[in-house]
Amino acid sequence: MTIVEYLQALLALGLALSLLMTMAWLVQQRTGNSGWVDTIWTFSVGLVGAAGAIWPVGGSAPSTRQWLVAVLVAVWSLRLGSHVAMRSRGIADDPRYAEFAKQWGAAAPRRMFLFLQQQAWGSVPLVFAMFVAAHAPAPELRLQDYLGVLVLLLGIAGEGLADAQLKAFRADPANKGKVCDHGLWRWSRHPNYFFEWVCWLSYPVIALSFDNPWGLASLLAPLLMYWFLVHVTGIPPLEQQMLRSRGDRYRAYQARTSAFFPLPPRDGATA
Repeated sequence: MTIVEYLQALLALGLALSLLMTMAWLVQQRTGNSGWVDTIWTFSVGLVGAAGAIWPVGGSAPSTRQWLVAVLVAVWSLRLGSHVAMRSRGIADDPRYAEFAKQWGAAAPRRMFLFLQQQAWGSVPLVFAMFVAAHAPAPELRLQDYLGVLVLLLGIAGEGLADAQLKAFRADPANKGKVCDHGLWRWSRHPNYFFEWVCWLSYPVIALSFDNPWGLASLLAPLLMYWFLVHVTGIPPLEQQMLRSRGDRYRAYQARTSAFFPLPPRDGATA
């Protein structure tokens, strides 16, 4: 592919995400439930990423690698999107976005629209990583392609396990008001976020090679996702909400448990 073709694809991916996140804003405004924003974002990234993966090059049919990456993207999107959708059905509003709306006051609709457009264009490196991985120039599947599949499946399995453990903890009435400190949650305060980040490592594994200089662009996906999860829309607002609702119990949990990377708990952790 030429540089012009890559830039055309980059613009098309961005415009598609912008349109879909405009739809997310309309849904949020109509329903009043900002929880649907994350659902639509996940399915939007999956749809645009899968479409970009099978983007035809020079009129030729999609290669085996293009179909492989498209399937990986679809599996990731359907698993996470379905989970977020089920969670959104059971809430009146997402506490993180609700707090933003409270801070924005009367300007909340306009600020939310701009925020979601920033989210759309900020997601372009994510779908571009999928695009670059799918269009790696090697004609046949390589060992690193299969390794990329394993990395993504590991991330999905770990995130699914973390979600299931948290759901089971919350379903027990005896745990009301407590902090989940069992299973993967004993080693990380956000194991679901960690394994979500692992999923994004799969695309550089597939894309990086000496004959594919565009493969370096795939590194932006895990770097950007780490920044989002750890410093922007993931851990900070969620932990603020947990401190408000759990107080000292959550402060004690913070003191003994790694925030992101799974590590042995420090002294004071409980089984």
